[in-house]
Amino acid sequence: MTQRLNYAEAAPQAMQLLFKQEAQITQQFKEHEKLTIGILHLIKLRASQINHCGYCVDMHNKEALAHGESIERLTSLVTWRDMPCYTEQERAALLWCEALTAGESIDDALYQQVLQHFDEQALVALTVAINAINSWNRIGKSFKPTVGSYQVSS
Repeated sequence: MTQRLNYAEAAPQAMQLLFKQEAQITQQFKEHEKLTIGILHLIKLRASQINHCGYCVDMHNKEALAHGESIERLTSLVTWRDMPCYTEQERAALLWCEALTAGESIDDALYQQVLQHFDEQALVALTVAINAINSWNRIGKSFKPTVGSYQVSS
């Protein structure tokens, strides 16, 4: 396999913008009553699964486990619709995540279904977070950082 460039070293200013965005997204999920870090971990992992980004799947599994997520919920995520271990709010976030990640047109029914679980500010924050992880997935798929090399910082 061809060695790919280190994107963080090649364009540090561009990457700093994305890292700053990540910090702001995380802060919003910590502060907003309708959002949780658990939901953030689930949507990051689910989008990464859909996008087949091995580096990001590895990273978000490790981060979710470090924050107390269960093995059962992480391994069941690919079949979340059939599993009883997710809340209705998590299901709405995953539904939104899958639609946005697939690039589907968002019809009024889906919009209203998701809006039942998130207020307007939370829905925008959720949407930005989903778009951000999709961006990271595309970077990961393009430059192929070494899967397994990510270490959770304490």
